[in-house]
Amino acid sequence: MVNRPDAHLVVRSDLAPDADAVAQLGRQGVATVHEAQGRRGLLGPQIRPVQEGAVIAGRAVTVLSHPGDNLMLHAAVEQCRPGDVVVVSTTSESTDGMFGELLAVSMRSRGVIGLVTGAGVRDVSDLRRMGFPVWTRAVSAQGTVKASPGSVNVPVIVGGTLVEPGDVVVADDDGVVVVPRAQAPAVAAAGEARLRNEADKRARLAAGELGLDMYGLRAELDRLGVRYVDREEHTDDDRDGVVPEGALHG
Repeated sequence: MVNRPDAHLVVRSDLAPDADAVAQLGRQGVATVHEAQGRRGLLGPQIRPVQEGAVIAGRAVTVLSHPGDNLMLHAAVEQCRPGDVVVVSTTSESTDGMFGELLAVSMRSRGVIGLVTGAGVRDVSDLRRMGFPVWTRAVSAQGTVKASPGSVNVPVIVGGTLVEPGDVVVADDDGVVVVPRAQAPAVAAAGEARLRNEADKRARLAAGELGLDMYGLRAELDRLGVRYVDREEHTDDDRDGVVPEGALHG
């Protein structure tokens, strides 16, 4: 493989995560996966869904594009297969609408289940109507050209997080999290354990147990110097006007 920093590559790759792990991670959702892998891999909160209720998990096909140019997104379509998630970054900051309905139709024909981009998208109503999930930094009708070289299936950074081709991308209403390909089975197992633990806690909380007791937080409050006091009966004339520090600040 050419490894010059200025090389423009379309990498044909069969690297893929364990299919069972991908299915488990998709069922677990972004928050659980993020916690299960030590609170790592979460894309910044600027990467938001344009729809509600979509949940996806799949292999990352990465795209590095020139800002304002979607040529390499078209090149990426050929490298996609069913269950993939296309992840797009640009070589410098851009909010141009470099992905829209027609590219979504093209990607869907290859089995792509969604797109994540650090740039912009457009045709949002059409994307929602056709049920093609997208997570993006911006919505903009600004058009793009198809004239600049870039790369497909190379490491990219989106939302401050490194995404390698073949990693697992999990996305839902909470955002997007990336799991390194080799770590997917271990993270999926940790996520399942977390869900079992949460089910037990959910039952206890529903039965009326306080989080203070379930998590052992009374000792922590004591360590931090938080005191319990009983309010005494006072008339307005008896009040001394003393207000705890910070009590007037929201």
